[in-house]
Parts: sequence; C-alpha cells; structure tokens
Amino acid sequence: MQAIVIISAFGLVVLASLLAAPRRASVEGFFGGADVQGRAPGLWMLVLSQVTTWIFARSLMNSAILGYFYGIWGVLAYAAYYGSFLTGGLVVDRLRAQDAGSVQDWLRGRFGGAGVTCYNLVVALRLLSEVFANLLVVGLIFAAALPEVSVAREASIIIVAALGLGYSAWGGLSAALRTDVVQMIVFIIVFAAALVALFTAPGFSFGAVLMAEGVSGAWNGKVLLLVAALQVFSYPVHDPVMMDRGFLADRRTTRASFVHAFWISTLCIIGFGFFGIEAALRGAAYEGELLGTWSQMFPPWVYIALLLSLLVSALSTLDSALASAARLAVDELGVVPRTLAGGRTAMICFMGLGAALTLWGNQSLFDAVAVSGTASLFLTPVLVSALILGRKVALWAFVVAFAAAMTGAFAYFARGWGWIAEILPEGHKYEQLLVICIVVLGVGFAAVLAGSRRA
Repeated sequence: MQAIVIISAFGLVVLASLLAAPRRASVEGFFGGADVQGRAPGLWMLVLSQVTTWIFARSLMNSAILGYFYGIWGVLAYAAYYGSFLTGGLVVDRLRAQDAGSVQDWLRGRFGGAGVTCYNLVVALRLLSEVFANLLVVGLIFAAALPEVSVAREASIIIVAALGLGYSAWGGLSAALRTDVVQMIVFIIVFAAALVALFTAPGFSFGAVLMAEGVSGAWNGKVLLLVAALQVFSYPVHDPVMMDRGFLADRRTTRASFVHAFWISTLCIIGFGFFGIEAALRGAAYEGELLGTWSQMFPPWVYIALLLSLLVSALSTLDSALASAARLAVDELGVVPRTLAGGRTAMICFMGLGAALTLWGNQSLFDAVAVSGTASLFLTPVLVSALILGRKVALWAFVVAFAAAMTGAFAYFARGWGWIAEILPEGHKYEQLLVICIVVLGVGFAAVLAGSRRA
C-alpha cells in the first residue's frame, strides 16, 4: 500500500511538472531561462529555483545521515555548505560588477583557454555527480519501498531518468525554472507536514536534539564543520546550477535571491537533519541509508512524506543539472551547435552517463560532495587574489593551484589504495579530508602569492 501511494503521488508531481513546463521552446529560453515573452525570471521564481536545486535528495540524505552518526554537529557541518549562497552571491556580484557574463567569461579574460578548460573540467565532473547522486537516492528509495521487487532499484533509476530527461529536453532552463516552482511548493507542503509530526511526537525534545552527539560522537562532525568552512568560498563557484542562476535577472534581484535562498535552504537542511538525530536518540539501528530505520520509527504517512520529499528534490535537481549541462556543452565547450537539438543532445549524453555510473553500483553519497568540493579549492586563492583584491595572477600560479586541488581530490577518492593510504595521516576519513584541504589551500595560496602582482 505504501509503495502504491508513493508511486501515485510522485506520478502526480511528474505530471504537474510536465504541465508547468512551457508548451513552446525557444533557443533563448532553453539556454537563458527567459519566458515566451523574453522576460527574465522574477525574484521568487529565482529563489524557489535556487532552493529546490540545492536542497536536492543527496543533500537531504547526507544531512540526516550525518545527524544520525554525529548529532547536531554533523547537521551543522552539512548546513554550513549552504553558506555557499552568501559566498556565491558575493562572487556573482563581483563578476557582474566587472561586466563578466559567466565565471568562464571572467576566467577567459584573465587566464585564457587554459584557465577555462581547467574550470570546465571541474564543472563537468560536478554535473555528472549531481545526476549520479540524485538517481542513486531514487534507486535507494524504490528499493526500500518495493523490497519484494528485485529490479526496483534499476527500474526506478531508468524510469525517473527518462521522465526527468523528457520535460527537461523540451524546455531547457525555462522548463527547469518553472517546474522548480511547482516542485518546491510540493516539497514545502509535504516536508512541513512531516516536520510538524516530528516536533509533536511523544518524547520529542528540542533540547535533546540540540545537544545530541549521534551514535558515533560529535568529534567527526566538528571536523567536517571545519572542512565546510574551508570549502564554502569555492564550493558554489564550481556549481554551474547556482552560477547560471546568478546571471539571469538584474543585479538587485539576484542579490536578494541569494540571501533568501540561503536562509530557506539552511532551515530545510537542518530540519531534515533532525530526523536523523531523532533516529539516533531513539536508539534505532542504521538500516538502508536510514530509509529502513524511518519505516520502523514513524507512522506510514510520515514515512511516505519523507520519501516523497526526497523524490521531489531529486527530480528538481535533475532538470536543472541537465539545463546547465546543455549550456556548458553549447556556450562554453562549443561541442554542439546552439540549437534546441544541440542542447537536447548534450542533455541525453549527461543523463545517460550519470545513470550508467549509478547503475554501476557506487553507493557513496557524501564522497561526491567531498571530492568535488576539494577539486574546487583551486578557485579560492585565485578568486580572493584576482576578484576580491584585484591583483593580476600569473597563469602558472593558477595551474599550480588547480593541480594541487585535483591531486587532493584524487587522494581523498583513492584513500583506500595502498600507496595513497601510506601518504595520508592515520585517522577517520574526515580528518584526512581536513588535512588534504589545508594542504591544497596552502599550496594554492603560496603559488598565487608568489605569482601575483598589483593590476
């Protein structure tokens, strides 16, 4: 019965998304997000789109899982990444003050093709991780909801990938913006109902939640909070979904949208993390990325609401990731023509590759965040020096910072390999990640300091 309700409700969300998508698609709307009259998105369309594409399924699950293991510190650590709306908004505003039309536009003017190529490589990896991670959560949800169906995981991944690709490929960014609004409204209603049920449940205590240290203790949550603090400046800049939305409306509207998106998304992430903390406080066993745990803890309707929240957030992120993938392939890489057919071809390729990676069997949720966040760290010294302080940075310094970041990302990804494990300090993987981030930033700032001068 639960499975029928989940599938039916999700089907209605998909249908509403299809109805919300524009009936006619234009090239400017597909790549630039303008409506059929050529108007830029308004403030709250931009806010809701920013929020729903950043509180995606992977993030909700990560917050809950970190809350389960590390208590309130784990949740705060993940919520700290949502400071990216403030740092990202600052970067976007500085870029636009210098008349840049995108991050790539600014990098091209200072570091030429080499700088843009390095950045686009990280962006492409980020987009693939978005598709992969959200489809992964979809597979986990339907595997939990339909345990008697052996192919539930694989079938759900393929079906949701096809549905998301269907309306995304029809309208591109204009479709993503309009459907984001519908999906965010559904998410807020469903998630708010589940949250109220949690807060009013017998035995729930805000004090206990705010003091919780999780089943594994608070230490690693505190370490991860430091990691987030180191990554939060560069993290939003390597996310094309956020950056693309920074150049759609006028500067005043854009600044306001980043601020509103920050507080709304942060509250949502912390709220979802409470479900993980509560599972630990009740002494529930960790089962199936907490999905099995929640099925035993909460009334059926609350469990259904949580799963539906995850599915809606996954769908909203998939369409936005595909829209950004199309713009990357067309406007930045130039590998396909700037036509509807060209954009749709790029979407099909990214969705196909992301689905293939998901079906391949990788199950790690946070690693995708850690690896891409570490890879983006080369942007911190470059942006601080060149964008904020207005200094001229040599190309060789940019390349050194990039090489250090990519090496650090690879070291974290391959930390279990024998020779990599010998290099890294002993300790928990988050402690190793903190050391890697410090080294990467140290090398990057040293190179940029040595290779920069007053403009």
